[in-house]
Amino acid sequence: MRRVSRKKTLSLVKELDAFPKVSESYVETSASGGTVSLIAFSAIALLAVLEFFVYRDTWMKYEYAQLIEKSVLMADVGADILDLAETMIASNGLQYEPVIFELTPQQRLWQRTLILIQSRLREEHALQEVLYKTLLKGSPTALPPRSDASMEPLNACRIHGHAYVNKVAGNLHITVGKPIHHPQGHAHIAAFVSHESYNFSHRIDHLSFGEEIPGIINPLDGTEKITYNNNQMFQYFITVVPTRLSTYKISADTHQFSVTERERVINHAAGSHGVSGIFVKYDISSLMVTVSEQHMPLWQFLVRLCGIVGGIFSTTGMLHGFVGFCFDVICCRFKLGVYRPREVSLYCTE
Repeated sequence: MRRVSRKKTLSLVKELDAFPKVSESYVETSASGGTVSLIAFSAIALLAVLEFFVYRDTWMKYEYAQLIEKSVLMADVGADILDLAETMIASNGLQYEPVIFELTPQQRLWQRTLILIQSRLREEHALQEVLYKTLLKGSPTALPPRSDASMEPLNACRIHGHAYVNKVAGNLHITVGKPIHHPQGHAHIAAFVSHESYNFSHRIDHLSFGEEIPGIINPLDGTEKITYNNNQMFQYFITVVPTRLSTYKISADTHQFSVTERERVINHAAGSHGVSGIFVKYDISSLMVTVSEQHMPLWQFLVRLCGIVGGIFSTTGMLHGFVGFCFDVICCRFKLGVYRPREVSLYCTE
């Protein structure tokens, strides 16, 4: 029994550790480690703020589907319209107003602003999404009225209003003479109009299809064409795409369109036949575009935030360990940082 107890006492003494142990979570601090931690926390804070701004932002999602609705189309300009169904469209909303073609300084400033916006939209297509999301209600979408009472003669005609048309291809045209519709087709009576008395220089302040949305700039808004030839033909070939817009500010069914322009001089002697005037030929696309505003979900934002924090901690830890390892290897190889006593010899002369 004594031997057994002696063995137990011996094993206890052997297993006894009188030195205090340091917890494994304790880490030796250093200046380099503190610097790396400071850089890591700064990077985490910066990326977290940037990620929050990304979370607050939205983007536009475009989806395409077959058009099956049979709604009507509205054009915010009035003129003589004839579609492929040989239906002559007229509307009581069209108004013909005699005006002065030259613009006032205020109106010219409005037009230059509109042209500047159009040029920016052609260069930077992403600006269209900004218009969709913000709906710039202060943007120039209506020609300001003439404020001064000018004594100049009224030398132009302003056509404004709206017209409901069939959802088939058609031709909106402005030419000389009153329109008449007969079983053989469509014609304009221009026999009694002098050839020298008309000119088809024009400006398009606004042309849209479907519901008008404030702040949306259409491709032909602000277009200006000046000609000094009385027999000039202007043609606009338009492809209209039905669009369903759904944002956090508005939900509407409207239409987008693309346009191709062409103009030429009518000269029957040279073989350039046709009728002088302004012709807007439109065609309806069979596809419908759905433009919806999307927002990042909260769970995705939290996952990305956790990825940023964990990734920076892991990366900086590995880089700090690797740099420290390389530094230790270099110090051991070249014996840097080792204290080497020097012998000092003193010479005394008397």
